[in-house]
Amino acid sequence: QVQLVESGGGLVQAGGSLRLSCAASGRTLRNYVMGWFRQAPGKEREFVASIEWISGRAYYADSVKGRFTISRDNFRNTVFLQMNSLKPEDTAVYYCAADYGGSVWKERQSEYEYWGQGTQVTVSS
Repeated sequence: QVQLVESGGGLVQAGGSLRLSCAASGRTLRNYVMGWFRQAPGKEREFVASIEWISGRAYYADSVKGRFTISRDNFRNTVFLQMNSLKPEDTAVYYCAADYGGSVWKERQSEYEYWGQGTQVTVSS
């Protein structure tokens, strides 16, 4: 079992930055792929970014490429999502997810076994 706890969400003005954290416990994440998803009101949950823990290789949705950066801290067993140049359309609940094995190209919810409870990000215009 892997437990995931997100933090770092909040209210920010357009153009601002936030850094989300996802603290993992229960397993060593060496062979896991970690992902960030988001869900805006009335919309389906969508893929944001993923990272292959062992290599650090990352993959991004087109909508956030160049603005968001996913990274991991081996010592703290934590994944981060640095979000810059935020836009109102980035407003959503952001979820952290984990899955054992496979490649970094996981962008479907069904490909992830473990999920956090989510953290709200609100970007005002």
